[in-house]
Amino acid sequence: MTLPPLAPFPPAAVRRDIANEEWENFLDAWTALSQAYLHLSPKDFKAAASDDGTLGSFLASYFHEAARAGSNELHFQSEKALSLRKQCFLLSHRLLSADQIPPRLLQWTFLADISHVFLRSERLKELLESVWKRQGEKVEQSLQKLKASLAKTLDSNQPDAAEDTLKELVPLLHTSPDIATFFVAGSDFLDSLCAAYSKASPSFKPKIVTVASLGIIALTKGEKPKFSLLSDTLYSLKTSAEAAQKTAQPTLLSDLVTNTPMVSRIKDSGASDEGVRVKNLAESLTSFRQSGLARPKKFVRRKVEKGKSRAVEDEHGHGEFGEVHVHRMSLITQIQDLFPDLGSGFIVKCLDEYNDDVEQVTAHLLDDSLPPHLKGADRTEQLPTPAVQDKAVDLAPHLPPRSTPPPTRRNVFDNDEFDQLAIDASKLHIGRKNASLTADNILSDRTAAPNKAAILSALATFDLDDDERDDTYDVEDVGGTVDSTIPGNDEAAELRDDRTEEALFRAYSTSREAFGRDTATRRSSARQALKSETGMTDEGIEGWAIMLARDPRKLRRLEAKFAAFDGQQRELAPTRWTDSPAESGTDTDGGGRGGRGGRGGRGRGGGGRGRGRGRGGGNGASVAGPADDKGTQVSRQRKEANKASRANHNRREGRARKMARGGFPG
Repeated sequence: MTLPPLAPFPPAAVRRDIANEEWENFLDAWTALSQAYLHLSPKDFKAAASDDGTLGSFLASYFHEAARAGSNELHFQSEKALSLRKQCFLLSHRLLSADQIPPRLLQWTFLADISHVFLRSERLKELLESVWKRQGEKVEQSLQKLKASLAKTLDSNQPDAAEDTLKELVPLLHTSPDIATFFVAGSDFLDSLCAAYSKASPSFKPKIVTVASLGIIALTKGEKPKFSLLSDTLYSLKTSAEAAQKTAQPTLLSDLVTNTPMVSRIKDSGASDEGVRVKNLAESLTSFRQSGLARPKKFVRRKVEKGKSRAVEDEHGHGEFGEVHVHRMSLITQIQDLFPDLGSGFIVKCLDEYNDDVEQVTAHLLDDSLPPHLKGADRTEQLPTPAVQDKAVDLAPHLPPRSTPPPTRRNVFDNDEFDQLAIDASKLHIGRKNASLTADNILSDRTAAPNKAAILSALATFDLDDDERDDTYDVEDVGGTVDSTIPGNDEAAELRDDRTEEALFRAYSTSREAFGRDTATRRSSARQALKSETGMTDEGIEGWAIMLARDPRKLRRLEAKFAAFDGQQRELAPTRWTDSPAESGTDTDGGGRGGRGGRGGRGRGGGGRGRGRGRGGGNGASVAGPADDKGTQVSRQRKEANKASRANHNRREGRARKMARGGFPG
């Protein structure tokens, strides 16, 4: 029987241009052909596998693309794509289990790709172990070329060129311990990793550590761990690390001990005498652990099981399918997808025989190697029909009845251009309509800006001087909260501010070093006392000193306010205005400003209220002088005499003249 060849799986650039419906047809065709190849007899399958290589070419192209596809790519996440993935694994399993394996499937690239796709598959690990035992020499030919090429690149001045290759190799080393042991055997590759670690970029070093860790841990696996090779490898790493410690540079061994479970895995290995020596050697490597090399671990948020579930009569779901659990039904469905002619009862017997392992059941069905009691069984046997439950489970016992929903739903966009698919393609856009439009372009575009003349005309209609306008709600028109309090009326706040400012000024005058910005000053007792007295922070105190140094006028004001006053006022300074600041002597020119002619002056400092010419002369004393001064007493007697003779006539005449000039009474 000759089947049509399988077309290679297209690359990502081609898949993006394929329509969804057409892609679904491709998946159906590949799945149908894969199932047809799986149903071939061993003789026909062997002929198809060694014919023109289309089967191996398809599998190589599929796993190459699947290994490089993103986790969210729809071409590999749909239900049909997952079914094709299963068929490809079964085809690969049957090809790699044969005596004659296509050479293309023995290349390290194919083995690495399939290991990447099925990284946690125990069945694949067993398959690769079997391939290594049967075709190990052919696999080594491909790996030897890769090992030599990697060693040459890692020893060069640009080891980062091997980063992509090592990244592809890691899944294969994880899946196959035999291949990982092949790379560690001999010190050439491990020495190249040590040399490349010192020259690698920070992003490449974790990949080097991962490759070395997988290779060393692989030596502890298997029925007979290779303790001798492991001991030589650890001694080699330790020698290189001790030599590199003299230069104070991080080494590959220190990174391995710090960031990988290598030491713990070696301790958990065998208990023989040779294994004990290796464990002691591994224990001595803990001295190379460096906390500075530790990389942060990825936090995995685990779902907390709260025990919440829907209250049903059948707690574990056994009653859904009678005597068969729902998980067993899913296994039956998987096998029936491959062998639709088999009955569910026969498949249950096969699952019981192989402990619910679908892969083993599938392999024995394909190879026709079932036990005698299953070969003679009825392959069309079905499971018995479960009895109808006497009591139906009411999933919603307390919900009130509701009206039947409408058969169709309507919205305001029904029958528009989009709904009828009649919109012009020029009006459609993906993302922003103007992707090149920036904020600067929007601000510089004045076409949509309001007209200045319109704003001015609108303001002209609003007359602030209109007495007839009701301004009751002007505060609400502001659109926010207006503080209507008058500043400066809070006496308690002013007193508190004065005390704070005085404390700061006293400290500033005493020691300016207390306002320093260093750590020692902030921790000093003077600073703590100042913070306790003022209630300010370090930044506020230091900022006050900086602003005071920049404002000499404020400094003089504070000196006049706080520095000169010691609590005892011995002298009352004059508050009147004078022509000259030095007017403390005797005025011999009459009464203050009286010597300037005209009406004379009203100066107090000249010994009276001299008016006109020559009146008001005196000895310079005033009524505000010391009480025991003779001149002060004379001035006070003269003041009383003048008040008695003239009363307030001068004040009334002055007011009359002011009113005649058009002034207002005040």
